Amino acid sequence: MSRLPNILWIVTTQWRASACGYAGDVNARTPCLDALAKQSVNYAQAVTPHPFGPFARAALLTGVRSPQNGVRDYFDALPASERTIAHEVGERGYATAFFGKWGVGRRDPRVPLVGEAAAKVIVPPDERGGFEMWDGFEGGFLLNDPWFHGTGSPEPVKVEGYQSDVVCERAAEWARGATSGDRPWFAVVSLEAPHPPYAAPAAGVTPRAPDEIILGGNAPRGGEVEAKARAELAGYYAHIEATDRALGKLVAALDRDTVIVFTSVHGDMHGAHGLFRKGWPHEESVRVPLLVRAPGEAPRREDVAVSLADLSELMLAKIENRKSKIQNHSAQISMPSVVVLPHQCDRVWRGVRTSARKLVLNEDGSPWLFFDLENDPLEMTNLAGESARAEEIAALRAQID
Repeated sequence: MSRLPNILWIVTTQWRASACGYAGDVNARTPCLDALAKQSVNYAQAVTPHPFGPFARAALLTGVRSPQNGVRDYFDALPASERTIAHEVGERGYATAFFGKWGVGRRDPRVPLVGEAAAKVIVPPDERGGFEMWDGFEGGFLLNDPWFHGTGSPEPVKVEGYQSDVVCERAAEWARGATSGDRPWFAVVSLEAPHPPYAAPAAGVTPRAPDEIILGGNAPRGGEVEAKARAELAGYYAHIEATDRALGKLVAALDRDTVIVFTSVHGDMHGAHGLFRKGWPHEESVRVPLLVRAPGEAPRREDVAVSLADLSELMLAKIENRKSKIQNHSAQISMPSVVVLPHQCDRVWRGVRTSARKLVLNEDGSPWLFFDLENDPLEMTNLAGESARAEEIAALRAQID
């Protein structure tokens, strides 16, 4: 019997699906991911189940969307009783490890989200999702000089360097040792980049001048939105370039037969439709990169709608050498609660995304947004009020919980 494949999930934060060279973004310098894309299945219509960190991470780890997984509000922790992908693959003989940002632990709302206090929050051993090896931090968004605690250190220890470099180096060192062992391994590498603060140093990558950034066609021009978007994106793309370089070194350290997944928990509006940050149901916020490189699987582009909540099932199907049970003609997306932080989405909503359409409902069930993505990829025209679309809207509504 052949050995089961080693599996690596690379999970970033706030990385738009479009913000990669292989996706056609002229601003993005991502040679390592471009090379990985040539070897991978590119799920070009992948979406996050929830375009906000804790909700998305909980769904990614458990395969169960919020709030059913116990994470209803921003400061909710993932219950220790919830089964995660680590439990599933561990029961199938895998050694399991987690590196980097956890993001679903217990946090004090009074502690600032950015800074050392948040970065040094302890995640207790029984609240680490069932991973045997756990080496990371709850949050803090310290893109430089992060603090680590976990299996090897009960108290947080500051490690100098760019966060993406440090996390990837620690994961690569563990993987080298685990590969020589008698068990297959599964690891998650979780990075905060390219999340704000966008002005933080990016491992020596010099941000381009804001006026050199090419803006999307749905970002308003000539005012404060444009100026803010250009300034943010200059730093954003610097962190993308620096993180791509770190990921290239990690991938190069792995056996060629390792299954590699690259994704992000959500995107960022960056001025699209005049909006910023995440939580919004627009493509810049909900659509995420999803590459899956697996031995024996031909590289190709897939345009089916798939959610990050489906990723556990996709992996288990590969381990068990079977066809996935996922019905991926549509993917459900939602914001379970309003997150009271600057620039974030101001309402609860739920919706459904297909490869060509997207319907978003308000909390009371009334249509808010309806887009024909096939003919209007920039979502310039909201069709929710068109009576001629009533039958199509009704068919999509039936797919929403």
